[in-house]
Amino acid sequence: MTYEEIFAKSKELILANETDGLEGHLAVQVNITGEGEGAFYIELKDGKVYVEPYEYYDRDCIFIVSGKNFIKMCEGTLDPVKAFTTGKLKVEGSIEKALEFGKLAKKAQKNSK
Repeated sequence: MTYEEIFAKSKELILANETDGLEGHLAVQVNITGEGEGAFYIELKDGKVYVEPYEYYDRDCIFIVSGKNFIKMCEGTLDPVKAFTTGKLKVEGSIEKALEFGKLAKKAQKNSK
């Protein structure tokens, strides 16, 4: 997959999720490694989610992950905690904020069932 395909698919999956009950602020930069290498960010602000195709310098954490595994996380088929513990996902910055992203993934799992 190209960077553009990974970004478009990730954005589609993330924006399809319900954000009800998700408050506060969360800014995650996603650094895609390997095939389709590039960076984009996801921001949760005031109950709305934004996904943009560039680096975000006021971020809480950075995910370093392959495009394939990030899409699996967005689909809800790969648990972010499991991805982290098995080395498929590296996190720089706030682990607590990274775990908040897991809430979005959990909502994806519920929506895909």
